Amino acid sequence: MTQPTHTDQPIHTEERHDFDDAQIGAMAHIFRAEVYRSTMSRVRFDNTTNWAVVTTGIAMSAAFSSADAAPLPLVLVGLLVSFFLFIEARRYRYFHIWRARARVLERQFCAPILAGKRPPNSEWAKRLAKDYCEPRYRISLARAVGRRLRSNYAWIFAIQMLAYYGKIAIHPTPITSLADLWQRTAVGPIPGPIVVLAGGLFFGGWLCVGVVTLHLDRV
Repeated sequence: MTQPTHTDQPIHTEERHDFDDAQIGAMAHIFRAEVYRSTMSRVRFDNTTNWAVVTTGIAMSAAFSSADAAPLPLVLVGLLVSFFLFIEARRYRYFHIWRARARVLERQFCAPILAGKRPPNSEWAKRLAKDYCEPRYRISLARAVGRRLRSNYAWIFAIQMLAYYGKIAIHPTPITSLADLWQRTAVGPIPGPIVVLAGGLFFGGWLCVGVVTLHLDRV
């Protein structure tokens, strides 16, 4: 009597769940929606950059409008530009969600179709489905601020700083002594050295934000 052997093991094959034609059509519409979302989000945070540029230009025009014009508009516009930067960073966080989804669909869905293959319904689809069910930010506010600062606002702050220096140094006449410098930089009851120190801390702080967030992006 022969004994049953246990050498035969069940064969496990990797199960594949491909998209059918109807699902591919639905995914195409989802891709179009994500591209539209990312495009509109990009337009929204580009608008805040335009606001920052326009207000900086207005402040420069006011500061250099006459010989008696004070440099105060160039000081106050820095606060307004900083406010615009935070608004833009918040909008960038939303944009980053839509852009990441569109990028996943480009690589995992559109690219296989263009290569003559059917896109597999694999782990990327499960992660994307979870992201739709439980949406979350993909980037912190600090990193978003740093990215927008390095992309656009660093240049706006640099122009503001150079305009302020030009106003103090040469307009309406070049300064001839340190006393002239402190007199021109004084704002009402606030002495000139305090104003210069505050400006140095302001721009130095934004420089630190740009450097630190750049390190966080590279980690």
